[in-house]
Amino acid sequence: MNQTLRAFVALLACSIVLTTNGRAADRPNIVIMLADDMGFGELQCLNPRRGKIPTPQLDAIAAGGMVFTDAHSGSSVCTPTRYGLLTGRYAWRTRLQSGVLTGGPSLIDTNRLTLAKLLSSQGYHTAVIGKWHLGMLFDGQHIAKAVPVGAKVTHGPIDRGGFDEFHGFHHARQIETWIDNDVVTETIEPIEMLPRLTKTAVEYIESRKDQSEPFFLYVPWSSPHSPVIPTKQWQGKSGLNAHADFVMQTDDSFGKVVDALRDNGLLDNTLILCSSDNGTSGPTSKIGQLQEMGHFPSGDLRGSKADIWDGGHRVPFLVSWPGVVQSGSRSSGLVCLTDVTRTVADILDLELPDNAAEDSISFLPLLKGETEHDRQDVIHHSVSGYFAIRQHNWKLSLCPDSGGWTGARPSKKSWEKYEKEGLPMVQLIDMDGDLGEQTNLARDHQGKVEELRELLEEQVKRGRSTPGLPQTNDAEIVINKRPGK
Repeated sequence: MNQTLRAFVALLACSIVLTTNGRAADRPNIVIMLADDMGFGELQCLNPRRGKIPTPQLDAIAAGGMVFTDAHSGSSVCTPTRYGLLTGRYAWRTRLQSGVLTGGPSLIDTNRLTLAKLLSSQGYHTAVIGKWHLGMLFDGQHIAKAVPVGAKVTHGPIDRGGFDEFHGFHHARQIETWIDNDVVTETIEPIEMLPRLTKTAVEYIESRKDQSEPFFLYVPWSSPHSPVIPTKQWQGKSGLNAHADFVMQTDDSFGKVVDALRDNGLLDNTLILCSSDNGTSGPTSKIGQLQEMGHFPSGDLRGSKADIWDGGHRVPFLVSWPGVVQSGSRSSGLVCLTDVTRTVADILDLELPDNAAEDSISFLPLLKGETEHDRQDVIHHSVSGYFAIRQHNWKLSLCPDSGGWTGARPSKKSWEKYEKEGLPMVQLIDMDGDLGEQTNLARDHQGKVEELRELLEEQVKRGRSTPGLPQTNDAEIVINKRPGK
């Protein structure tokens, strides 16, 4: 950790109120594993009726802990979800208003609190092993593809994320570039990335066996995102297609990390969270082919990756924490991946400053078996930058279609067609009675449309969706977007 970051962590420790007594039992190890493009319906435990891919390892994690059935990523695509997970803040409050980053400066500001910085301030050793995808410079510049060995990394997990260690790569277009901490150390074959990440994560856990300090391990897998490249051992295993094979291999990697915790006597004092950054990619999974064979990657949800519909951002979310989370339990509580930061702070009895985790709400009460917690609403965001807001059973999407990749892509021409035909330009759905988002109730409930729109506008304007002093967004936020403008 460089001197500037150490100074920041020291300052942060002074600004966070610690009320726990510091016993090891009060500071569990924390492992977060994040699949890349693994939809809600890919797991057998979430989609037993319409899921055809065996996922025994994730199902075992679910059986040993809690399954959340209404958990959402902060966006329906990659970069913004990762930002939200590590900062507790919606990424649309930054300069990134749509799409993902392919390089350039980090999306995480120098002074932004991250989960790693928070935990470092409390004596944790922190490591990320996997895909970063939050901006990165090599020798001070943006390099789109081939990165030379020896290149110095800045704007990455060490200097912006606040991690002590990083092993992995930036994003899929650079999947052959292996980085250790802040240096590009070698080039590997893309098909070897997932096995390499798995092996490195296991080795990290083994290195923590006899350490007195707790650790935070963040493992953002490279899969089953494209390139869809299961290794020879897994090719053909699913009987469906290569994507399904890759899901099975990814499931096995989850299991190997849990096995390493168990084998090294660390499982009983470790909080494990397993999720995905967004729904399954329709194009790269060949979703139509999978559905013809009886496998529905989004389960009963409409849409998939990139969409404003729930198939784009309702994700698997499993939590294991022996002695705290009851085995075989389920929760229908509304959760967002931005909530991890506040939940961890709650576990450690920490009060966060007003300019941190502005969109994070603790779900610790749900982990302890309570049926209610403070999150009553959540904001969704599609690849094209369209907004939706969900409050209780009502969901308002500020676009007339998927807002993403399913069906016709949002365009000026398609929207003019909707208007000419007199169709509603927003979608109001009762999610309790219409999980598949088939019946638009906007015309029948104009009052609810305006109520939810006002709630969204207020949360955008305040720079936060949680109690606390108003904060400033990093850019002007356009709520009511139109294609071509």
